[in-house]
Amino acid sequence: MIPIALTIAGSDCSAGAGLQADLKTFQHFRSYGLTAATCVVAETPTTVLSIHPVPPAILQDQVKLLLDSYPIAAIKTGMLFSKAHVVAVSEIISKHPTIPLVVDPVMVASSGESLLKKDAVEAYIDRLLPLATLITPNLDEAEVLIGHPVRDEDAIEKAARALSLLFKTSILLKGGHLNTPECADLLDQQDTFKWFRSPRIDTPASHGTGCTLSAAIAARLAHGDDLATAVGHAKSYLSRTLSEALTLGKLNHLNQGTSFTHSTRDPQASLDS
Repeated sequence: MIPIALTIAGSDCSAGAGLQADLKTFQHFRSYGLTAATCVVAETPTTVLSIHPVPPAILQDQVKLLLDSYPIAAIKTGMLFSKAHVVAVSEIISKHPTIPLVVDPVMVASSGESLLKKDAVEAYIDRLLPLATLITPNLDEAEVLIGHPVRDEDAIEKAARALSLLFKTSILLKGGHLNTPECADLLDQQDTFKWFRSPRIDTPASHGTGCTLSAAIAARLAHGDDLATAVGHAKSYLSRTLSEALTLGKLNHLNQGTSFTHSTRDPQASLDS
């Protein structure tokens, strides 16, 4: 059986991040991907030229129709852009509390350009993040959410715990921005810590790493993995996309690592393979 996963995110015309990266990742993990577009972004790994937001009412129509039409087994959100978009998504998702939700609070592109309106942060905090099964901020995003710097592993532990307590959910705080030989991410499941470490790969192909990681976690949750197992699979996949990166700063979502076919979820929440 092939489970169904939904991504709610922006469209990246260079196909290294956003909806396109999510679909490639879902495909790798044998999850059938659905999309709800929040924005159309003219970008490459080095430049964000323009952002055209989809009207929030149209975004709601997409999400509501898909949830009403398909047995969706996991949802992830990426770039939501504005307060109105965050509220629009939250209103619909709050009616489906049993579906695992991975929130990647996308705020800044890898090229440095802002991808989130200032008024959206409060909506994230008040409306969307408390609905999440897992939140996957990087260090910069964590600093915005908690209001102080996160610069070392001790600070990562404290920030992850603070965020977990604040939103009463699990946090995967990504340490990729630390200047260390390893990329160390910390999973706080409210009552336990688990570090996930991988060698730092010397490559400029960082465009879409956050999208890819969160999509991989959602795909594995759709297959029925527990959270720690899903994160482990996602980290391994991301390392392969980086180590086999293509030119122009693109991850290689078509890497030849192991794909997955096993599903432990209710077959009603899937498509026939």
